[in-house]
Amino acid sequence: MHNPPEFLKALRAELADWRLWADRVVVLLSAALAGLTVVVFTWLSERALETFHAYHARHYWLPLLWTPLLTVGIVYLTRRFAVGAAGSGIPQVMAALSSQTPKECRSLYVSLKLSLAKFFLTTGGLLAGLSLGREGPSVQIAAGVMRSARRWLSTNSQIKESGLILAGGAAGIAAAFNTPLGGVMFAIEELSRKPEDRRSGLLSAAIILAGLMAVSIYGNATYFGVIRVENINFGLFLPALLIAIVCGVCGGLFARLLIYSLHTTSEHWVHRFRRSSPLWFAGACGLVIAIIGMGTDGATFGSGYVHTRNMLENNTDVSRVYVLFKIAATWLTTWAGVPAGIFAPSLAIGAALGNDVSALLNYANAPTIIALGMAGFLAAVTQAPMTAFIIVMEMVSGHDLVLSLMAVALISSGVSRLISLPLYSALTLSQLTRLPPSAAPKSAP
Repeated sequence: MHNPPEFLKALRAELADWRLWADRVVVLLSAALAGLTVVVFTWLSERALETFHAYHARHYWLPLLWTPLLTVGIVYLTRRFAVGAAGSGIPQVMAALSSQTPKECRSLYVSLKLSLAKFFLTTGGLLAGLSLGREGPSVQIAAGVMRSARRWLSTNSQIKESGLILAGGAAGIAAAFNTPLGGVMFAIEELSRKPEDRRSGLLSAAIILAGLMAVSIYGNATYFGVIRVENINFGLFLPALLIAIVCGVCGGLFARLLIYSLHTTSEHWVHRFRRSSPLWFAGACGLVIAIIGMGTDGATFGSGYVHTRNMLENNTDVSRVYVLFKIAATWLTTWAGVPAGIFAPSLAIGAALGNDVSALLNYANAPTIIALGMAGFLAAVTQAPMTAFIIVMEMVSGHDLVLSLMAVALISSGVSRLISLPLYSALTLSQLTRLPPSAAPKSAP
């Protein structure tokens, strides 16, 4: 038998090049730093939102002044110092990974400067009470941290800059949601376009390590708790099918609205006003968001995590129009031009849709339908069903609902595709228009 000598030979070859192992250590350390950065970002953004709610509770009228003024300030700083930080952050990472983007232009979309700007400007958005999530921004923040590791790699390293950006983006999702598997799936389903990146064990390890940073600090507890599933049987079929279709239609329309608002050359007076007077437009959006928030007793302010958890625990009586108001507040937040994600608001909207369907059908175990609604609406908006169902499964520890979550996510995503183009792909095209004329693509793919 010659296996032992061959094994030892391969082992010696693996250990012979110290630079290979040094590069691996650099990647893993940068992944840990990216995960830690997102953890700090999570903590700071949550404190910012708590501060807003505390002042709102003391001074009910405060959002009418505070929200529009801070929205204007955030948009001014974004446009003046960090244009690439506006919006979700996911389209920027996808643009940086696009084959149409030259290496020297990647800093337009992903860099330490943009990560720092995204960190504080998104936190400012939550301090203003805007309806936004921190998960999309976490993708861009972590990608910028990981990309900066390229300077520490050896000259002939086989680790590509695109691989670092990919791993960083996925690590941002893993750390933000405390869902390492969700981060890996997000990399495969949304970000990766190169087979070699998908097969890279080192990059997968980096994504998981970043997610484990959140686990090590926050513990292994799920964000929304454990869903109590009772007697899953054929009686779940109709509610699950209905919530899948409803989420698919609503999510598809929401994605189409976002694409029309952000990726348009329309000469409608509203679009002209947004282009010619972005600060006045941002202030108007902030004012309407404040009015909506005050009209819903603060329910639409912020990411919606607390509201969603209360629904899952049956601790709140949700208004039947909450869905419409939350969609409006999230749309206006994004349209205003601030750095803002839509993952968390999408989960809140999906949870509310699930709550409404459960009440309509008088279904006994409402949290089950709420969890299905979260997966369905997120899948419909992002058209990334596998990522959506894994994230929700890990966030609610709903392992008994695995097949139901998967089925609802797939159906909702399929329905959404009949209504809207993929949201992030369309917004990536908008990002590519920011390339210099000499590097810009001749035509859209």
